[in-house]
Amino acid sequence: MDGPGFDATEARSAHVDGFARENLPPREQWPDLLFTLPQLRYPTRLNCAVELLDRNLTARGDHPAVVTPVETLTYRQLAERVNRIAHVLVHRQGLVPGNRVLLRGPNNAWMLAASLAVLRAGGVAVPTMPLLRAKELGQMLRKARVGHALCDARLAEELGKAATEAPDLRHVTQWGDGSLEALCAAAPPSFPACDTAAEDVCLIGFTSGTTGEPKGTMHAHRDMLAICDAYGQEVLRPRAEDVFIGSPPLAFTFGLGGLALFPFRVGATTVLLERAPPEELLSAIARHRATICFTAPTAWRAMAQAVAAGGHDVSSLRRCVSAGEVLPKPVFESWQRATGLSIMDGIGATEMLHIFIGAPEEAIRPGATGLPVPGYEARVIGPEGEEVPRGTPGRLAVRGPTGCRYLADPRQADYVQRGWNITGDTYVQDADGYFWYQARSDDMIVSAGYNIAGPEVEAALLTHPAVRECGVVGAPDAERGMIVKAYVVPQADVVADAALVRALQEHVKTEIAPYKYPRAVEFVAALPRTGTGKLQRFALRQMARGEAA
Repeated sequence: MDGPGFDATEARSAHVDGFARENLPPREQWPDLLFTLPQLRYPTRLNCAVELLDRNLTARGDHPAVVTPVETLTYRQLAERVNRIAHVLVHRQGLVPGNRVLLRGPNNAWMLAASLAVLRAGGVAVPTMPLLRAKELGQMLRKARVGHALCDARLAEELGKAATEAPDLRHVTQWGDGSLEALCAAAPPSFPACDTAAEDVCLIGFTSGTTGEPKGTMHAHRDMLAICDAYGQEVLRPRAEDVFIGSPPLAFTFGLGGLALFPFRVGATTVLLERAPPEELLSAIARHRATICFTAPTAWRAMAQAVAAGGHDVSSLRRCVSAGEVLPKPVFESWQRATGLSIMDGIGATEMLHIFIGAPEEAIRPGATGLPVPGYEARVIGPEGEEVPRGTPGRLAVRGPTGCRYLADPRQADYVQRGWNITGDTYVQDADGYFWYQARSDDMIVSAGYNIAGPEVEAALLTHPAVRECGVVGAPDAERGMIVKAYVVPQADVVADAALVRALQEHVKTEIAPYKYPRAVEFVAALPRTGTGKLQRFALRQMARGEAA
């Protein structure tokens, strides 16, 4: 059942190329879409690039829209660049509404402008992570039948390799070597936006593909605004004078929302950094007087240590947002001790586009992910889809104005069940309605009959001063079925020996129930992570299985 404000008759699509529309899941496999907030009831004709950019030109035209280490563009200047790129795509390269355009670049003004140009022209943006290789790019090119690509020249090599096995790819244009720049210089600074339907697909965001063929998640023009008008307006609450900054790539939906959609929805400024490790991010916060920062828990932990050590000015910050993986309570507490600021945790998904459970600053409970974002509903369910009693672990189910619609993928039936999006996370909801993360559903460790959540053990280990980072998984064990195994990156000045193993084990026993302690501890130089900084627990599980064998 669709919620109020959704027109099931679907307005006439502007797409001349019907590939995206034709490869949506059947309607009966869609999640329920809810539009309970008044601001989520959009007109049937909608182009999100117009809403995010053009509507700022009158009052904010001369205000900085995007700041990078090499250039600053006002809203008016950014709009002109977007229009010129759209002109190149349509009038020089034959793009028609509905064509897919692969985007490949770091966080810079050209990557941002190229993304908005595709949306303005009625195309479908297919953003890709800078670290992806030819094999992964080839999978995306073929699955989305991409015909155009805009690419930073520094990242062209892998795309070139992938293009040899992508028969639909006809146009590849680079920036950074003068190619796209020259075409734009010869193009007019105005371009009429395509009259898209609100339901026209405008983004295919691919999941990380860490365990198999990546899934393409399809999002419409109204989805791009819905996350701004739900999470942005109701939880983050940005202002026009805010300066956004952060580390997630624009190709990651966490970064797309936090560093482009949310600031542009209110006419604010975004600072884009091609590289944003913790030390550089801290320096940029001070330099640009940033007020809202988006980054991952591992970065918040490192920045908390750096601020506590002195020499960093973060006094301009007023909002700190974490997502991508669970925010351990010790990280929240260390940042709060160092800065006096709270970190706003949240859980999102590429399938849902952005955060759907979080809490406004005044309602944060340290250690809890938070409450359903206004406009969304969430529950914890059992094996048959029934809602379980409060305090009982189960699978997280959510629905709202955005939801999973995979590109031609049978896994749609696994993610959407009975109208709910099943995220693959195990949660507990407490008596007050707060959601507490336990683990990814496939990361629960069953040891001698006990269910143990790896992230809980990680949080306990992180309170020990010798631990820099850690990852906890189940390792095969003949007696217990599985044991808890911890992979620990020690602090630089720590001796990693058997005595430290025993100390960490005893420490965990004093922090949480003793049966949850890691029976095996291995010290490593680094943990495996995705291009977006997420811990790859599946890689640790593979290591543990190999070592056990």
